Amino acid sequence: MSNVNQPVSRRSFLAGSAAAGALVMLHPFSARAQANQAHLRIMETTDLHVHVFPYDYYADKPNDTMGVARTASIIDAIRAEAANSILVDNGDFLQGNPMGDYMAYQRGMKDGDVHPIIKAMNTLGYDCSTLGNHEFNYGLDYMFKVLAGANFPVVCSNLTKGALAADATKDELFLKPYVILDKKVKDGSGAEHPIRIGLIGFVPPQVMTWDSRHLHGKAMTRDIVKAAQAWVPEIREQGADIVIALSHSGMGTPQAAENLENASILLAGVDGIDAIVTGHSHLDFPGPKFDKVEGLDNAKGTINGKPGVMGGFWGSHLGLIDLLLERDSNSWKVVSSTSEARPISKRVDKKVVPTVESKAAVEAAAKEEHEATLAYVRTPVGKTSAPLYSYFALVADDPSVQIVSQAQIWYIKDMLKDTEHKDLPVLSAAAPFKSGGRGGPEYYTDVPAGAVAIKNVADLYLYPNTVQAVAVTGAQVKEWLEMSAGIFNRIEPGKADQVLINPDFPSYNFDVIDGVTYRIDLAQPPKYDPKGVVLDANSNRIVDLMFEGKPIDPAAKFVVASNNYRAGGGGNFPEINASKLVFEAPDTNRDVIVRYIVDQGTINPSADSNWSFAPVAGASVIFETGPKAKDHISEVKAVKIEPAGDGAEGFAKYRITL
Repeated sequence: MSNVNQPVSRRSFLAGSAAAGALVMLHPFSARAQANQAHLRIMETTDLHVHVFPYDYYADKPNDTMGVARTASIIDAIRAEAANSILVDNGDFLQGNPMGDYMAYQRGMKDGDVHPIIKAMNTLGYDCSTLGNHEFNYGLDYMFKVLAGANFPVVCSNLTKGALAADATKDELFLKPYVILDKKVKDGSGAEHPIRIGLIGFVPPQVMTWDSRHLHGKAMTRDIVKAAQAWVPEIREQGADIVIALSHSGMGTPQAAENLENASILLAGVDGIDAIVTGHSHLDFPGPKFDKVEGLDNAKGTINGKPGVMGGFWGSHLGLIDLLLERDSNSWKVVSSTSEARPISKRVDKKVVPTVESKAAVEAAAKEEHEATLAYVRTPVGKTSAPLYSYFALVADDPSVQIVSQAQIWYIKDMLKDTEHKDLPVLSAAAPFKSGGRGGPEYYTDVPAGAVAIKNVADLYLYPNTVQAVAVTGAQVKEWLEMSAGIFNRIEPGKADQVLINPDFPSYNFDVIDGVTYRIDLAQPPKYDPKGVVLDANSNRIVDLMFEGKPIDPAAKFVVASNNYRAGGGGNFPEINASKLVFEAPDTNRDVIVRYIVDQGTINPSADSNWSFAPVAGASVIFETGPKAKDHISEVKAVKIEPAGDGAEGFAKYRITL
């Protein structure tokens, strides 16, 4: 039997009074609870990604859609709406913006240091957190130095120190799988009663692929649902009245499968779990994006019948689950629930309007690191002779992707010059990271010609991936591109204004391969789905694939420069995995881009139009991009693009005639 049931901090659990003069509207559960009933509010942040301030370091300007300092300002009011509440975080707090990189790569963490995101979280009185996949991006040693500064427990039940045990409860874990909070709740009559709240955490098993360089030989992961099935009964045996799952995992499917990345629907179905907070997908639930999803009830806010929530990302929302508990003898049970993802901003007439101001204490906690990060990201490293932007990165060869490939080819050629692979042609695979989508109509790279600073490089390449290279055949290059081409819907000849982009296909899996030329035949169906499953083995969307002006030889050998995510199997590209590795760099892709710019002095990132769409007779397509795309439309040469009106939620709509 595990010893993790010991009580943790007894910080004040009862709601504090509202600010003087404020009118507090109690939640109906608090207002109507009977003598044997209690209202418990679960507040969740998720996917903060180091966003303490409402500030976009890439754009170097304030941004009202982000920042846990903003989220914090609604926490006090939301606590006041409920008789009893707890605050939890769902992971992915450690990496994701330049402050995270500044701390990891410039400042560093000495024993006893407290990371700025932890300083901010400590001011808010969190009760618990779990790990997200991005906690591992800087390595285990760094992660544990950061976690040591937290005034709250961090739990994870499916990350082991070595091989999986036959019984999951015998796994040697890095962290406690769960904690049980000993609290008191005030019932409808005002009387206080003890309650034991179990909190258990989960991380996607895919961290073993995504961060294999940090975890290989040091860690293993267990299937999320199987870990829950093993540990939840023990939490109950240890006296937990209710059990809340902290699931750093998207919703997924109700159909069981092993080691799912997105397993929250299945996890919610585990007996003994009363409520579930989710994340990882950067969405808000309940919300319109989850209408008619099997296993979810958007109206009731339930996941597989259990109360659930997903609180956006970067502090954009506070996830709320309200439970009406009823006392039965000496234990509590859930009799009713509501869920909500409450935003910190809203969009009015295409403009973002904040609904809250920052909480001063949270900003003050990280002010020194914020100022240091600003100085760091403003450091110039060279010049660009042409603007760098990603507004058209999904529809035409693009300067923001072009410069990444130029730097990767430059670096890998140098690294392989004295190896057995020195005579192989070097290609480069790179994808657009900032291309709107869930990030909104401002979520694009936009760097004018002139000086290039570190913030611009970080804007080009959002993740701290490391450079890796694989050796592949010409046939595998084609299948790599077939997978990438799955981002496009099938287009029918003779039909106008068809939707071009499949929103379920992430832009970071739309690899453009430089060093070859090709066209994409949209009249053909996608060969692969977004998960890499073959949809149509006979489809050939990639046509006119050429190397040095000649049709590519399927048997020819190539080196392709990429990153650890792709080379390790991330994205499920056909036959692209660690077995093909020929080079693993100690350098991040961003560092390589910085070195390349310094080496060149002035770069020319103009797209070379090595790929384009094949004609589809009588057809046109529609896509959405940021409204500032209009400033660069004349620079796109490979395809004719024209405005087509306003898109949804502040986006602009454009048309391409094929």
